[in-house]
Amino acid sequence: MSARKGAAEIAAKSPRETTALFGHAAAEQALLDSYRSGRIAHAWLIGGAQGIGKATLAYRMARFVLAHRDPQADAVQGAASLELDPSHPVVRHVAAEAHGGLLTLERSLNDKGVRRNVITVDESRETIGFFGSTAAVEGWRVCIVDTVDDLNASSANALLKVIEEPPQRSLFLLISNSPARLLPTILSRCRKLMLRPLATDDVIAAALAATDLAPGDPKLAEVAAASEGSVSRALTLLGGDALSLQQKTTALLDSLPNVDPRALHALGEAIGGTDRATLAAFVDGVDRWMAGRLRSGDANANLPRLARLAEVWEKIGRAARDTEAYNLERKPLVFSVFGLLAEAVR
Repeated sequence: MSARKGAAEIAAKSPRETTALFGHAAAEQALLDSYRSGRIAHAWLIGGAQGIGKATLAYRMARFVLAHRDPQADAVQGAASLELDPSHPVVRHVAAEAHGGLLTLERSLNDKGVRRNVITVDESRETIGFFGSTAAVEGWRVCIVDTVDDLNASSANALLKVIEEPPQRSLFLLISNSPARLLPTILSRCRKLMLRPLATDDVIAAALAATDLAPGDPKLAEVAAASEGSVSRALTLLGGDALSLQQKTTALLDSLPNVDPRALHALGEAIGGTDRATLAAFVDGVDRWMAGRLRSGDANANLPRLARLAEVWEKIGRAARDTEAYNLERKPLVFSVFGLLAEAVR
C-alpha cells in the first residue's frame, strides 16, 4: 500500500469502524472508572481539536457499554481499557450501523446526495423516539452526536429536551471541536472531557497503523510535526503534495495584505481539480494561520481587528464547506479567501 493510498483509506474510514485509540489513556480511564462506579453521568461532552480521536473514543465507550450491560460485572471491574475484541458481535453491529442500542446524529445527505451543513431538527428529534420507547436490545441506549457543533438552534433545543430528562440507562456522548461556542444550557448538563492534541509519537503511531510506511520514514516525522497533534491532518499531509501546498499557503498568508498575484494564481491552479486532499490542505493551512493570529498577543491588543478576523473565519469556513459539498470551482475560493483576509488585516 502506498502512503497516498493509506492516507485516503483512513480519511474515508468512519470512527465507528476504528477500534484502535492512540493517546488519551487518561480520558479513556475516566470514562471506564465512571462507568464501573455505577454512577456514570448520563451526558458527556468530549471536546478538543479536530482529528485527534474524539469520535474514536466515543465509539469505544459506546461499544463497551453496549457489550457490558452490568457495570458491576467482573469483565468491567477488571477491564484495563474500553477495548473490545474486533470479532465481538457489538463491534461488528456498530460498524454496520445495525445495533439497536446506538443512535448516531451526524450531518446527513439531502435528496441530491449532498451533505447538509447542519444536523436538522427532525434528525435531532429521533432521540425522542429512541429513548422514549422500549430499546430494541436489552440494556443501555447510547446516543453519539458527531458533532454537536453541527446542531442549529432548533435541533440543539430538541436534543436538550431529552438530555434534561434522561431515561434510565441512557448515555449521551456529544463530540465538539469548539466547546466554548455551545449553548450554555447544553454545557451545564454535561460532564466535560477535554482531549489534548496528540503527542508527536502518537501521531506517528496512528499514521503507521494507517499506511505501510517504514517506522523511520522521514516523511512521517515531517507531517507529524506539522499536524499539531491531529491524525487526520497528518494523513491529509501524507497524500501527494499536500504538505508542500500547505506550506505555500502559509507563506502567502504571511505576506498579507500584499500578496503576489502570480503566486496567488499558481496556488489557485494547484488546488484545482477534484482531489480532496489539496482542498483540505489549503483550508487547513488557512485555519492554522487564522488560529495563530487569533491567539497572538497583537490580535488581543487590537480587539476590532480580532472581531474582523473572527467574522472572516466564519465566512471562509462556510465558503469552503460549500465548495466541497457542491463541487464548486476552487480558484475563486482562493481569491475570495485572500481578499477577505487582506481587508481584515489592514
